[in-house]
Amino acid sequence: MENEHRKVPRRIEQTILNSLKGGVVPRTGLPYIAVGRKDEISALLHDVDIICGGGASFRFITGRYGSGKSFLIQTIRNYVMDRGFIVADADLSPERRLQGTRGQGLATYRELISNLSTKTKPEGGALTLVLDRWINNIQAQVMQVSGLSAGDERLAAEVERKIYEVVNALSEMVHGFEFARLISLYYRACLDGDDETKAKVRRWFRGEYTAKKEAKEELGINMIITDDDWYDYLKIFAVFFRLAGYEGLIVFIDELVNLYKIPNSITRQYNYEKLLTMYNDTLQGRARCLGIIMGATPQTIEDRRRGIYSYEALRSRLAEGRFSRPGARDLLSPVIRLEPLKAEEMLVLCEKLMLMHADLYSYECRLTTSDLALFIKLEYSRIGADQNITPREVIRDFIELLDLLYQNPDMSIEEMMHSDDFTYTPSMAVSDQSGEEYAEFTI
Repeated sequence: MENEHRKVPRRIEQTILNSLKGGVVPRTGLPYIAVGRKDEISALLHDVDIICGGGASFRFITGRYGSGKSFLIQTIRNYVMDRGFIVADADLSPERRLQGTRGQGLATYRELISNLSTKTKPEGGALTLVLDRWINNIQAQVMQVSGLSAGDERLAAEVERKIYEVVNALSEMVHGFEFARLISLYYRACLDGDDETKAKVRRWFRGEYTAKKEAKEELGINMIITDDDWYDYLKIFAVFFRLAGYEGLIVFIDELVNLYKIPNSITRQYNYEKLLTMYNDTLQGRARCLGIIMGATPQTIEDRRRGIYSYEALRSRLAEGRFSRPGARDLLSPVIRLEPLKAEEMLVLCEKLMLMHADLYSYECRLTTSDLALFIKLEYSRIGADQNITPREVIRDFIELLDLLYQNPDMSIEEMMHSDDFTYTPSMAVSDQSGEEYAEFTI
């Protein structure tokens, strides 16, 4: 057994193991457990380079529950933050959609803005940080070029002139004029030490004004962000962030299955229409410095009755060609279809988790390479595993095995893995077409 491994802080070990056992992706520590997905990551990083050049991209990542969609999304999220991007993420739900009659689209926008994150503020809530940093950076640049000191009365005029250069670049975009006015208002509030006005501007940016009259009275802006135009403001933010010194904005939207579950067909079609608008904008050059990555199950994409393929304009754009097949997918297409991790990759991952577990609980590893290989062999040899096995299920099983061995030191690994409960799941037995009962793979 290879005992040397990258030293992981114990708080990260705790987070990783607890998250994975609970079936969720940890927010931190992903580089310590990353295996596989090299080709998929390379394809997405190609998109990142396009966005760095001022372009835009749109991708769907599709795979079964537990196949690694969220892990891949989180991995890319962490990477692009290190590259100087601002990221925003949201999971769709019955209350959060792309379009709705009761503000569900606006609710998604609010979630995205609430979750704005940067390298220095990775857990969200970075809007204030970004605005203040932008103004401070402009002031520092002006002081350096002009030689003016912080107390010089001329400094404010020079900074305001520089800010108007950014404002003018935004005002040409749809709704950009109002956005630019608010940016200017925020700067003047910073200059005057007017924290109340600054808070009102941030509230407007977060989409929290519900009436134009209130926004007019408090900010002099006769417009608010609505369910219909929230996406336009994401495009403006992407350009603003670039002007503010970041690389751009990458938006992650997961759980697209909640659009598939919308019972009303007309409402579903409205959401798919919004999806089409976002897709077309990014690929046709109407969006800049913006990347959008969405996570979905295969059924959500491919079901022609309720899924995204039920909207013909999207189906014709997203459907695979005749030459793609399992093992030879086109990773440059709009939809990245996740292939199952290989058994060898899962073995490497299990070894990483085993070493973390032993370090966290301060015990000597009893498992050998042969033990890990046996565990993987048993997992992958279950009936139906070739179709149904996912990393989430294998990982959850393995961490439970480690926990039990740690808590029961007299129990052997062979005893655990050769038990009937581990090798067969009679409670989940189903029938094939001939009526013969067999065990379906599950955890």
